[in-house]
Amino acid sequence: NETLLELVNYQYGYIGYCLGFEKKKEAQKYLSLAEDNLAKLEKAGFRTPVLYAFRSAFYAFRISLNTISAPFNGPKSLNYAKKAVEADNNNYFGYTQLGNAYFYMPAAFGGSKKTAFENFTKARTLMEKDPSLTKGNWNYLSLLVTIAQSHAYLDEYEAAKAEYENILKIEPGFLYVKDDLYPKLLAKIKNRTK
Repeated sequence: NETLLELVNYQYGYIGYCLGFEKKKEAQKYLSLAEDNLAKLEKAGFRTPVLYAFRSAFYAFRISLNTISAPFNGPKSLNYAKKAVEADNNNYFGYTQLGNAYFYMPAAFGGSKKTAFENFTKARTLMEKDPSLTKGNWNYLSLLVTIAQSHAYLDEYEAAKAEYENILKIEPGFLYVKDDLYPKLLAKIKNRTK
């Protein structure tokens, strides 16, 4: 079960990567595989709070694949994220998904970048309490990127810059940050000061 859960985690990351680079067909393929694996873990009752968080993420991925499904899949994603943290208030991954739900939800339906940021920060705090969750863990780095992007979205450019610099101290070879996100932020800061 632990190995299967690890596979689901990698599938989750790859699906997100595919969606970020407009590879929807590939994302759909791996979402189907990940959902099959998640169903096996759900049947076994293995680490249910974590499974709730993955289920939340997978409903959100469905929205990315087909935005028309948002009224149906959005509430399910939010519900599973809430269940994840209610079942285990130390579930950093649940807080990450709760943050994602509030970040991408339209404000008219209760979405809030501030609430999202609070959940991302809670996830970070929980991860940083256990050093084993921060060393060599791509989920941790992904969360830090999300926090940096949230700062930038909220026009907190210096905080975003500090976060990207922190990420590059932890993982200097993180090319997505080093070659894409950080330079774009620096250009945005430079343009603001002109």
